[in-house]
Amino acid sequence: MGYRGVIIPDWGRVEQAGIDNPQVRNCIMGALQAFMVAPEHPVYKKACQAFAETGDTRAAEAAMQAFGTTADFPTSVLEVLKKYQPTTYYDTAYEQIFDMRDFTNSNRNGFELLDVEGALSFRLVTEGAKAKVYGMSGEKVTVTFDMYGGGLSWHRRLFDDKEYWTLENNAVEFRNKWYSSKASNFYSLIEAVSSSQNVTWQAVTPANVPDTNENYEAIRDVNTINHACLGILTDVKDKGYGITPNSEFIILAPLALKGRLTRALALVQQPFAGSPTRLYYNVRPLYTLSLSDNTKYYVILPKQKIIGANRMNLTIYGQFDPLSYSDIAVGWGRYAGVIGDTEQVRRCATS
Repeated sequence: MGYRGVIIPDWGRVEQAGIDNPQVRNCIMGALQAFMVAPEHPVYKKACQAFAETGDTRAAEAAMQAFGTTADFPTSVLEVLKKYQPTTYYDTAYEQIFDMRDFTNSNRNGFELLDVEGALSFRLVTEGAKAKVYGMSGEKVTVTFDMYGGGLSWHRRLFDDKEYWTLENNAVEFRNKWYSSKASNFYSLIEAVSSSQNVTWQAVTPANVPDTNENYEAIRDVNTINHACLGILTDVKDKGYGITPNSEFIILAPLALKGRLTRALALVQQPFAGSPTRLYYNVRPLYTLSLSDNTKYYVILPKQKIIGANRMNLTIYGQFDPLSYSDIAVGWGRYAGVIGDTEQVRRCATS
């Protein structure tokens, strides 16, 4: 029995079969591919079990090939990430704000959006460059899928010295950086909304509450949230979104504001049990470390014309490079994001 890892359940089998065995290399690459998308997917588990129990590379390789077909992927990559992911170190709060659509089984280069005004999307300037946010408008626009990629290098010395923990740790880090980069692109759209969507820190009520009062700050914060919600409902009420006064809003806030906003959202009208809160709308907070400004937060009417789409899941391609004595794995994926109606978003001040 060898080292029990997250990606390979028994590295001892790898040693017995021989690291230079092409079938073993294919099994490792298949396991890496499966881990990048869904570590607990039943096909992946079947492949790992077959190899760990019997050392039969043919059965494991066949199972890995089966995993790689689009027919064996779950209908939504989001289901995979939420249900099967045991190492969710990256930030996926944006998936609850954007209407995430699955185009992985399509042959589309993008999707169309109708009646767009002051919208935002992101794109790559060149292959491998950082995504840039740009504006667009019109009766009908096409949001195209961009290709994003990154490389992972496993030095063969790590195999020679049986440093399997380091191998797997590198893969986990690569995977988390991929999803962190993806999340950053989506958050950049939200942060790029124009200043016309700004909400100032609202006045305290009643007006005679002094700034030395323990609830002064919380009262102004909850008033700001109520003002933002009302502004969004007023702006979008005639756009056919089917919204009501009970529609859910999401507060996307930096983690640094969690204590402050938690207090504001729980603030009651009167200091006795059962008193209603000062918050008049259906609001759910989400906190992130991915926003660039820790002094501002966003009140958002999610979904509707705030859309994200996956065209190609993170897919791994690999080969051995004799010049660097390394096994190189390159990951590629395609996705797109758009805020088709910036009036669904308000940027709120805290001072």
